[in-house]
Amino acid sequence: MLFFYIRHGDPIYNPDSLTPLGHRQAEAVGRMLSQYRINEIYASTSERAKLTAAPLAEITKKEVKLLDFAYEGYAWNDLTCYSEQLGRHAWLFHSPEVKELFHTDELVALGHKWYEHPAFLSDAFAGKDYKAGIERIQKGSDEFFESLGYKRVADGRYEVVSENKGRVALFAHQGFGLAFLSCVLGIPYPMFSTHFDIFTSGVTVIDFSNVNGYAYPKVIEHSSSAHLYKQSLPTWYT
Repeated sequence: MLFFYIRHGDPIYNPDSLTPLGHRQAEAVGRMLSQYRINEIYASTSERAKLTAAPLAEITKKEVKLLDFAYEGYAWNDLTCYSEQLGRHAWLFHSPEVKELFHTDELVALGHKWYEHPAFLSDAFAGKDYKAGIERIQKGSDEFFESLGYKRVADGRYEVVSENKGRVALFAHQGFGLAFLSCVLGIPYPMFSTHFDIFTSGVTVIDFSNVNGYAYPKVIEHSSSAHLYKQSLPTWYT
């Protein structure tokens, strides 16, 4: 199986939608993905994700199936904090204070249990349960991939219960996506979220090849913007 993760196009957050540029990004990514023989299309329940998936669904005549666990509002409640340096609420990976904490030896040593660091149990993070947030996304991810034929048996290792020869696309978000992909790949969230990012409409492709009955998800490309370049649309580095 090839799994495609696509962030929504350039967003309007309130009301939940896409900017004119975002619609052009959605059309560009839809045209590109239509050439890749996508078998199934999924999207978060956010309007901006559904709107980004719509051109691909129209071209391929396929239904968009909705995944509520991928809705970014839940991830925002799960994985944010108040940043004193920014003076506002922010994703953990955007907070300068947390980013620095994420790279201390003590927290790195905790691996996937980074949320057990004493700092996250202090009054500065009162009311937050980061363990529950990560576990929610991991559970949703596991159930999703098991429905596709892959049962997670260890970090980054899946038993191939029913080999899937298809190509599956999920349209969702940045904040959710960084946690989701860290769960899929078995890479601790602090490391993944501070060293990778996802541009609007960026395409990440993950190979679930069968190796003696197991799959070890491998990233073939991450947050590709080739479809934007082809249509002369702006990227981070143009």
